Amino acid sequence: MENPIHKSREAKIMRATLMEKISTHLGPGRRWLGGAALALGVVLGSADVVAAHTPAPVSAKASSNVSDVALVRSLPGFKNGFAHVNGTQLHYVQGGKGPTLVLLPGWPETWWEFHKIMPTLAAHYHVIAIDLRGMGGSSKPQSGYDKKTMAEDIYQLVHRLGYDKVDIAGHDIGSMVAFSFAANHPEATLKLALLDIPHPDEIIMEFRMLPELGKFGTKIDDEHPGYPWWFAFHQVKGLPEEILQGRFPIYQSFLIDYLTKDSKSIGPRDRAVYAAAYSSPDAIRAGDAWYQAFPQDVVDSKAYKKLEMPVLGLGAPGYDWLKASVTPKATNFRLVKIENSGHFMQEEQPEVVEKLLIEFFN
Repeated sequence: MENPIHKSREAKIMRATLMEKISTHLGPGRRWLGGAALALGVVLGSADVVAAHTPAPVSAKASSNVSDVALVRSLPGFKNGFAHVNGTQLHYVQGGKGPTLVLLPGWPETWWEFHKIMPTLAAHYHVIAIDLRGMGGSSKPQSGYDKKTMAEDIYQLVHRLGYDKVDIAGHDIGSMVAFSFAANHPEATLKLALLDIPHPDEIIMEFRMLPELGKFGTKIDDEHPGYPWWFAFHQVKGLPEEILQGRFPIYQSFLIDYLTKDSKSIGPRDRAVYAAAYSSPDAIRAGDAWYQAFPQDVVDSKAYKKLEMPVLGLGAPGYDWLKASVTPKATNFRLVKIENSGHFMQEEQPEVVEKLLIEFFN
């Protein structure tokens, strides 16, 4: 899905001006993240520009092409499932034979973010890719978005499906939930893999609001470290729903382009899938709630014991953050740098990621 705001010369000039005014940088390691809601103008521009480029309504045919039914049909051997657990309904996709491997996706995506690696993984494992509480085909309740509660969702689903012990891997928000799953249910966790993001802890409370001069570009690279200002934006209750309703593809495309090395690695159909998943006010609200729960997640993390099971970290922009956060929390932690990749490594470097996961979980 091409970002419509990029077509406007006026919008490009506005973006460049705003970039210059709020040029940003967070240093390596502990300062990788931070937030400044002011930077929302980089994505949406002025109200006039946004109004001029509000996407047209999605047709019924387009919606059916990105439905979970259509998506699963493109992955032979997989099927959709639903289960009511822990007071909410979760959607999941499962297939393959072997030991059970749970995959947890992150924002602003769905289970579909793993579609490039699921067929290969399914040759070795029984793969269960789950839409988290508030995501995609899962319910979007008013509460329960702290990672401990979301981990309990996953634990109850795994138990409902008949599995006592599983391997588990998560990306982004899903990585936070996977860590909480292992911390709260070590007896059910064989091995844990964290893709690019650790669980919130005291480190996240030290992130700088304003970065250094000249280091915020349109893409992450060695000269422009990651600056996810949206961590702050999503803390504001109610506002994102008002701003993003009907405009989420604009926001989404900026984030994907910014966080990838190769923007083409997440193509038009993939972007349409994710845009459809976050198009409603409830979906936007639920995505915000994952971020608004970070302070509670930090409090919860203080009570977690050190992880004893094997833990693998796969880091790209989040390599230093993973190193600083997870090293003191796991007795058996291996960290691998994913080269030539942005944040969405499972889509940008699928062959590398699936190889490392298979080696680790075997």
